[in-house]
Amino acid sequence: MYILFSPSEGKKLGGDFLPLNKNNLLFPELYDKRLSLIQAYNDLVLDSGLETLQKLTGIKKEGDIKKYQNDIFSTATMPALQRYDGVAYDYLDINALSQTQKDYLYKQTLVFSNLFGPLLGGDLIPTYKFKQGAKLNDIVTEKVYKKEFSSSLDELLKGELIVDLRAGFYEKFYLLNQDFITMKFLKGGKSVSHWAKAYRGKVLQTLAKVQPTTKEELLDIQYEGLNFIESIPYKKTGTMLVYEVI
Repeated sequence: MYILFSPSEGKKLGGDFLPLNKNNLLFPELYDKRLSLIQAYNDLVLDSGLETLQKLTGIKKEGDIKKYQNDIFSTATMPALQRYDGVAYDYLDINALSQTQKDYLYKQTLVFSNLFGPLLGGDLIPTYKFKQGAKLNDIVTEKVYKKEFSSSLDELLKGELIVDLRAGFYEKFYLLNQDFITMKFLKGGKSVSHWAKAYRGKVLQTLAKVQPTTKEELLDIQYEGLNFIESIPYKKTGTMLVYEVI
């Protein structure tokens, strides 16, 4: 089973592991494809003026930007699921999980980073700040990753039980072309937006605890605070599970 997940604009600083190493990232054989983008980002972070850095990071205050003006190749790393810091990750609350449950997510979660592309949850990444939708010298990173990594992702996910919890933007990095499950959350019959991040985080936490191996087991899961309504077809190969927030 694999769970597809979004990153977060927020990042925790610091880290307890050695700097960036291709062997600590998914698809090390494709590291050169990542490297050109990472190097472009690093050059911009270290050498650009305030206006460019504001566009790159999405941060307005110069003092806050300085926290991320580090040489990305010499900065300590931490697992991706520990690095990201936002609503979804608050509700995932990974530090509340057992080590076995953490290890499961480190191996079975695919996070689609705006800078690093597809990562496993346990891949070791440094501190960075790259705003969703920003460009690197006119390079659109999601287009590069979709072109260069889609075939490898197809092979990795072939025949697997897949739950896609990504926000819609991250389909630009990789479009599923096999059976998968996705979820929609309603409140008062209307789709929630901001708080969907929270429910995705709670679902990811529950999946770490239950660790379903079949579609039947997945469909039987009861999520705290959510009431299952219906299952409907989604796009060409997906099934959408619709939940009402209790």
